[in-house]
Amino acid sequence: MAFKQKGKQSISFENPPVITGAASVVGKKEAEGPYGKYFDIIEEDSKLGEDTWEEAEAKLQETAAKKAIQSAGLKTKDIRYMVAGDLLGQLMASSFGLSDLEIPLFGVYGACSTMGESLGIASMIVDGEFAEHVLAITSSHFASAEKQFRFPLGYGNQRPKAATWTVTGSGAIIVSRSVRKKELQEKAEYDRVSDRAKAEKGKVKIKGITTGKIVDYGVKDSMNMGACMAPAAGEVIVQNFADFGCQPEFYDKIITGDLGKVGKDILIDFVRTKGYDIERQYMDCGIEIYGESQNAQAGGSGCGCSAVMLTGYILKMMEKGDWKRVLFVPTGALLSQVSFNEGNSVPGIAHAVVLERIS
Repeated sequence: MAFKQKGKQSISFENPPVITGAASVVGKKEAEGPYGKYFDIIEEDSKLGEDTWEEAEAKLQETAAKKAIQSAGLKTKDIRYMVAGDLLGQLMASSFGLSDLEIPLFGVYGACSTMGESLGIASMIVDGEFAEHVLAITSSHFASAEKQFRFPLGYGNQRPKAATWTVTGSGAIIVSRSVRKKELQEKAEYDRVSDRAKAEKGKVKIKGITTGKIVDYGVKDSMNMGACMAPAAGEVIVQNFADFGCQPEFYDKIITGDLGKVGKDILIDFVRTKGYDIERQYMDCGIEIYGESQNAQAGGSGCGCSAVMLTGYILKMMEKGDWKRVLFVPTGALLSQVSFNEGNSVPGIAHAVVLERIS
């Protein structure tokens, strides 16, 4: 068995797991943005027929999970584990939204980087042959996030230009064991699964991951999370280059989660100081998801931001063949009501996932 560790923080999977199913569920504002046509399900009612914002977010996850399982051609009983998280206290959206599926759960919290963390853990489980299929999922909701982290909606506060708009949405992915021919796989075994192997052509595999570290530059402005998270994104991107021995040109796109317009400039400058120029390949989900006329200040944010852009747009672009290799880097600001009110800074974290189209 090959040694899977790469460099200081990365893993290169011996038999890369395959994304066999995905689903994106978004709210009305997200559907009105430039990528609205790519999302699978659009919820016109921001409460999704529920009584509270938190219940609405839980419903987002339930809907996305069921749609992703269906898109993979599987049944709920085929999923061995779920790796899920959200922004709410005690992972409310995940625990309430996914409980009826009755699938064993790993609850994780990486703030807005949770999609990257969930994918990384799911991929290790599958590559380690502990499961055939794992569901990775996360969500956010504008109103539930404002209620928990900022101000009640009725307060009507003004938002600074550096602030971001929490995406209402959920993204779900089915990570499955690949059956494509390995270097030492017996021909008889390959023949047995050849139909499924052919079906993997054109899908996206998770080639590797680079797990991020907590990075704290002392920023205390919770309304400028791009500045809090950009150094963490920069460090994990540079570490990915070092661990895998590659340059930015190795990737067709390097895509962060929700740095926004402020964080974008900080990130590009940060990476340049380390000897790399990523500006040509760079894209940020938070900048892209809303249009200029949608009054989203610096852009979108929240766990759902990168999750729905990945499941709704990025994977579709890769499956079409427009992009062959993408470094997906969701970003998170590790603050809470308690830490902020006690005057603490806002640490950042980011996790990088190497996505590659199967040819």
